[in-house]
Amino acid sequence: MEITKLRGVTEKRAKEFAKLGITDSAALVRHFPRAYLDLTNRTSVREVFHNDMALLACRLVSVEPVRRYSRLKTVRAWLEQDGITFPAVWFNMPYLAERLKEGDYLFYGRVQNRYGQVSLVNPSFEALGSVSRLKGIVPVYPLRGSLTQRIVREAISAALAAEALESVIPRELVKKYALPPLKAAFYAVHAPKSQEEARRGAERIALEEYFVLLSAFKLIKGDRQEARRNRYTVTERDVAAFEKRFPFPFTAGQQAAVRDIFESVTGPFCMNRLLQGDVGSGKTAVALTGIFMALKGGFQAAYLSPTEVLAAQNFALLQKMFPDYRVGYLAGGSTAKEKRELKAALAKGEIDVLCGTHAVLQGDVHFKDLAFCVCDEQHRFGVAQRNILSEKGDMPDILVMSATPIPRTLSLVFYGDLDVTTIPDKPLDRQPVSTAVVPAYKYDDMLEYVRGEVKKGRQAYFVCAKIEDDEGEVTSVTELWEELKSRLPDVRFALLHGRMKEKEKSAVMAAFKGGEYDCLVSTTVIEVGVDVPAATIMVIMNAERFGLSQLHQLRGRVGRGSEKSWCFLLVGSDSETARERLSVFKSTADGFALAQKDLELRGSGDFLGTRQSGKFLSEIKNLRYSADVIFTAKKLADEAFEHRLNFGAIQTAAMQKYESLKDVVLN
Repeated sequence: MEITKLRGVTEKRAKEFAKLGITDSAALVRHFPRAYLDLTNRTSVREVFHNDMALLACRLVSVEPVRRYSRLKTVRAWLEQDGITFPAVWFNMPYLAERLKEGDYLFYGRVQNRYGQVSLVNPSFEALGSVSRLKGIVPVYPLRGSLTQRIVREAISAALAAEALESVIPRELVKKYALPPLKAAFYAVHAPKSQEEARRGAERIALEEYFVLLSAFKLIKGDRQEARRNRYTVTERDVAAFEKRFPFPFTAGQQAAVRDIFESVTGPFCMNRLLQGDVGSGKTAVALTGIFMALKGGFQAAYLSPTEVLAAQNFALLQKMFPDYRVGYLAGGSTAKEKRELKAALAKGEIDVLCGTHAVLQGDVHFKDLAFCVCDEQHRFGVAQRNILSEKGDMPDILVMSATPIPRTLSLVFYGDLDVTTIPDKPLDRQPVSTAVVPAYKYDDMLEYVRGEVKKGRQAYFVCAKIEDDEGEVTSVTELWEELKSRLPDVRFALLHGRMKEKEKSAVMAAFKGGEYDCLVSTTVIEVGVDVPAATIMVIMNAERFGLSQLHQLRGRVGRGSEKSWCFLLVGSDSETARERLSVFKSTADGFALAQKDLELRGSGDFLGTRQSGKFLSEIKNLRYSADVIFTAKKLADEAFEHRLNFGAIQTAAMQKYESLKDVVLN
């Protein structure tokens, strides 16, 4: 149902909802709360302690003009309760200065209580009159524009009454496993009587979403095992000799991974394997050993990288490690003549290993005898792209790699067509990277530290979440680049972002690696694969906007040389979730532990990316549910497919929602 047909939703409000991606009642009921307020648990300002999360009924006395402190825009309001006046401060939300008016409000946020002076930091708020009729647990929703909590609550209430919300899980399984009705779960999330009821409702909705998603995976991937066509002649002695080409001994994890690959390529079935390991665990060395196994038998191999920066880096490595074989390079930035000559040589079998970007997937790229394919940084490629690559040979062996550790929960579910090999070892030659959260008042001191390190010949990254500014909420890479050049005129700053052409990006990275620049101001395009040993500082702006796994990838760009390295986190939000996430990040360098925590804190809707697939579990990103939900959904999907229960409805629902799933990539 169109949203304007709901009671109370005017054309103007419909435009505000559209900014949240909501245009109909089905999307509106899936606009889940980001938090809940327990109205029975109001607190007196006289009783709060430092760092408490508190719900305070106060009178707003005045609002100061927006101030700019260093890089932050701040709004300060003065509140009064029981004769005590204290401030509330919001960072990077200047629009609140217009929204806050004198009157009675309910504020919810973290309390700072230093030396007897109480203040609230980035609290959410609502006019007391609008919540006076509410009782118990009240949902708090993400807002945009002129929308208020009351408007959203009333619109969702109307949408819940209008939507059927029927489950696609077969009735036989609903009864067998005593699953509550789906519609009741939506009511439990939007109008819970207790926090526990909201949690149970969230788990039921998440179960439904995973069931539909996993059904789509099953429909697209199937469960086929292909018989081997290419017969390898490589021996274990050959492999051991090749490993000696590396300037370091293989770890136990690397040796086990090589063993897995050797057993697969000499076995009866084609290999489809995911190789995952933490930053610097040696996945590339294992992949090169796999390529050697194919080349030793006279076959061709392909090494696919997501960016030209990384492809060029891998091309140089392949040339170094395979001096007795012919290595080719193909990328979007290659000239027409270079592409034409290379494709002709490849088709004749005159190229043994082809290294390149997505250009390798083009229809006019033909191999004579392709037997082994490596997809570097698997989370940047989709299932369909892997299939295109495999079709360029006669059932070649596929090795996909991910430096974003994926919890076992998700690898079992989303890589159902792959065998999973994990390198658990910690990097042997990496310097530990110290991590620190930098408050606003320490920003200038941090810049001076960067200046001092640069003068010693070291380099730094500054990473932003977005290319352009977004209402002052997120530091933009272009804005930061201009500011840093002004603040530190004696430091050489380079700019890098995803909208630049590949040749431009490659040139900037090469110049930075060559020492022509001291600092690189970038978006997350440098998240993977970039290796600059002289870089010892990683500064991440608005760090709360990133997931733990992505922060871990960024931190992994430094600590690659012999010097002490730092990762500085600049934070624009002081939310409870952000504090918890960054506290976990500071306390561990274990990528797998961080990935599991990321799943728990953000839900898989955020953990899994949507770069090519549109919405992919993004609807349930605000829900909190246990990892057991994913296993239960897999069990239900397996059972439904095995007995073909409600199969037509499942097929329709799954493919309507995830028709572009074949192009999905992982974040």
